[in-house]
Amino acid sequence: MNILGHQRILELLPRVKAQTFLFTGPEGVGRRLVARWFTAGLNCEGGFPPCGDCASCRLEAHPDYLEIAPEHETKTGRRARLPQIRLEQIAPRESEEPNLLDWITTYPRFRSKVAVVDGAHFLGEAAANALLKVLEEPPSFARIILIAPSRELVLPTLVSRSLEIGFAPVPEALLQQLTSDPEVLAYAQGAPGRVRWALEHPAEFNRLVSRTQGLLEAVQAGPAQTLEALKLLGEVEGALPYLGQRLRAHFAVESPAYKAALEALARAQEADSAYVSEDLVQTWLALKLSQL
Repeated sequence: MNILGHQRILELLPRVKAQTFLFTGPEGVGRRLVARWFTAGLNCEGGFPPCGDCASCRLEAHPDYLEIAPEHETKTGRRARLPQIRLEQIAPRESEEPNLLDWITTYPRFRSKVAVVDGAHFLGEAAANALLKVLEEPPSFARIILIAPSRELVLPTLVSRSLEIGFAPVPEALLQQLTSDPEVLAYAQGAPGRVRWALEHPAEFNRLVSRTQGLLEAVQAGPAQTLEALKLLGEVEGALPYLGQRLRAHFAVESPAYKAALEALARAQEADSAYVSEDLVQTWLALKLSQL
């Protein structure tokens, strides 16, 4: 299991006695990978670091590891504007859908069970309340890991029952073990997961880069051209955060235009999360960017 960086965390986790953790830090920095490593070490015949050769370590899909993630589709199959972890994913309901509470209360195949709630900031209120019950009295063999960008985005009742482990961006010197491409390294912003995504999806990454550059050029031409370029960029998932990153090279960081552009992007993302019409959001953002 190739983990870049986070040596302090890898040394700390085997020593702590907590059962509930909150892994915070940027997307793609390695929080999920460390959670899998932690599961491997807890169940390895030799303990930490996991050997990679025992009966537990050889399993690719480990029976004592569960990952709950936000759903990106609605019940009708449409793409959700705002991902959400539903109550049915956490607690038993009338449906036959597997859930965290049923899974974590059964004994592990090896020694310890680890349940990961990836995107804990997307927990609905009912799901969070159901999860709180198991956080208060988890089974002795269980560990629960919440993953979120920051503690401020997670419900305080969940944060107060968790040990926070903060993940920092990985130094570029370590990322260069994966690639020397300056464009990919700039995109990664210290996140190995972003490097791996760019290398595994070169066509999509190139489309993201070229369409972002096209938008930055269109801003100078006027709102109509900016809107056209923004619609093309909107077809690429995760485009707005990358656009915010590229604005640093387009405007002087201390300039009012740069600050106004970041504020416009933030408001557009908030509006999108609030289910405001996508066309309306894009039109508003195009007007704002073309005025800078």
